[in-house]
Amino acid sequence: MNETEASRLLGHCAAFDNRKPSVAAATAWAAALHDVPLDQDAKAAVAAYYSTPPKDPEARLWILPHHVRTLRSKIRSARLENFQYQPIADETPREYLARYRGQVQAIASGQVAPPQNRLALEGGPSAGFMRQLEDRGWQGNRTVPDSDEESLADSVRRAGPLGVECPVCSAAMGHPCKTGRASAKFPLGKPMPKPHAARIREAAGEPQQTVEERAAQEQRIREASARTLARMKAEEPIPDAEIVEEAS
Repeated sequence: MNETEASRLLGHCAAFDNRKPSVAAATAWAAALHDVPLDQDAKAAVAAYYSTPPKDPEARLWILPHHVRTLRSKIRSARLENFQYQPIADETPREYLARYRGQVQAIASGQVAPPQNRLALEGGPSAGFMRQLEDRGWQGNRTVPDSDEESLADSVRRAGPLGVECPVCSAAMGHPCKTGRASAKFPLGKPMPKPHAARIREAAGEPQQTVEERAAQEQRIREASARTLARMKAEEPIPDAEIVEEAS
């Protein structure tokens, strides 16, 4: 853009903000926009600037050269949103670069209508690719859960002991095991730092104890506790050490 073209652009701006164009302003704008031509997009950038309300309703709009440069670039980039290069057969790198730049320039300037629809990928993955995914544990064509609860349960189900319901305390999936002692803070039982052993076996797919085996194990624990308690009662208390003060 030379000084004459910059003067014409300033005249276009004056129609919006009533500025007084001058030779000095034209010289300055030509220096700032030396690589921007005076075309319809440059004028459209001015219109776009003054058609956008300012953040402060009382502020006065006053366009500057960098506004023209930025808005003009946005206008041209919008036309290239769905651009797809159209190659030719057996083109050389030099031919590719020349054709690519020509197509971009033609669409960005508005000489050629921009594509309206984005190209969509067609087809599906190959059978070999699907076999490789399945070998790595991927389950194709799974149904999407209807609720967040189902999705959460599916993710928790693969997370170890918390992925199954506890057979001892009936803690739900995703929730820690609880002790049988209730308190004011934990009316349903205090959460345990580690899950019950039966829950760990359940998650690992190991066979659970039968009712008789579990009862026998509990009986052995009670007997061991009773023996320990009896031994503690039978032991004589150790007297406190007497402090002997040496005569001075």
